[in-house]
Amino acid sequence: MNPSANGWINKLLNQVSETMYSETEYDVFYNNLKHAGFIYGSNIKVVLDIVKPFELSEEERCKTNLLLTFYYIFNKEATEEQFTDSLIRYYKAISDQKRSFFEELFGNNKPDYLLEQVIHKRIHIDDNFISKSFSYFLINALLFVDVLGYQRFLKNENKIRDYVTNLESALETIVFSVIENKTEKSEYDENLIKLFEGSIRHKNAESFTYNDAIALINQPLEKFYIIDLVCMASWTDKVIDREERDFLEQLKIDLDVDHTVIVRSVNDINLFYDEHKHDVSFLTSKNLAQSFYNNSSKVVSKLIKRNSKRLIKELSESKEALYLLTQSTQRSLTDEEQKKVQTQLLDIFKSIPSLAIFMLPGGMLLLPLFIKFIPKLLPSAFDDNRIEDSEK
Repeated sequence: MNPSANGWINKLLNQVSETMYSETEYDVFYNNLKHAGFIYGSNIKVVLDIVKPFELSEEERCKTNLLLTFYYIFNKEATEEQFTDSLIRYYKAISDQKRSFFEELFGNNKPDYLLEQVIHKRIHIDDNFISKSFSYFLINALLFVDVLGYQRFLKNENKIRDYVTNLESALETIVFSVIENKTEKSEYDENLIKLFEGSIRHKNAESFTYNDAIALINQPLEKFYIIDLVCMASWTDKVIDREERDFLEQLKIDLDVDHTVIVRSVNDINLFYDEHKHDVSFLTSKNLAQSFYNNSSKVVSKLIKRNSKRLIKELSESKEALYLLTQSTQRSLTDEEQKKVQTQLLDIFKSIPSLAIFMLPGGMLLLPLFIKFIPKLLPSAFDDNRIEDSEK
């Protein structure tokens, strides 16, 4: 079974026992998925050891784990629809929020081939410029949002896009809260906070409060997942300190989970990162937050440079966005101005496929950096705009 070749999904599913899936409880499967590294965005092995890990690359293990998790959810929900058809319908249902990322694929009439392409594009953005840290934090670690959305979709298709969007916002709000609550913050903690703030402020006219976010987390898998994400955010300095443990204790009360869930989550992340510190590239960084911020800056810079001509053209047709971006080089934009420029930039991204990563779960965290770097990397366009302003 080769996840990089055509026909891999059918071949993989022929190796999987539906009985094994149906007899495995949700919490047991989730913990196996976590120990495989999927929840942490670093796939060390394949869940339930269905495929030998050394036979696959990390990207192939990620593809395999995502597909197997979808298949597990499908079998547990016992729907009569074909698995491939249901998963394609799910991605079509949420594709509006990932527009220009999947839409060109949906014209293909062969379900198996189409699903292979969707999974590939969901995982493999562009390994020539997407750094390991970027993939880890913003893409792979948030793939489970897709899974939770699919679980909801099989039960109730109504407003599925709203569910996925609100779930992501709730997760980000809670994770942001643990970083914000640190008494002593490093420069890079502050940078991460700014990134989360930029993302959350854009997504809702009124940002989710912590209590709003908690109210949206109701299902067991949602609770397990958010607790693990909080542990990941707490672990950026390679230790979960007393304040962060206090936050987890409060989260335990707010989510109404047993204390053992918190203990297991803390122990699991410590054990995973300790056992695999030589296998996971980002763990070699002395400061994970610093590594994330630096690598994200490089990603954004390359994206702007690669799409500079198209960006200049699109921005020239959006006078207000160009004006506000120019103003951002001279002063801090108001909250209302930031919302305006973010909304207009997202409209532009929809017409430039390479920038569709900002439409993915977590991708919005990079938008404030994008706004920061555009004036530096596209100087001619902004110089022209300043001339126009002076002539008014």
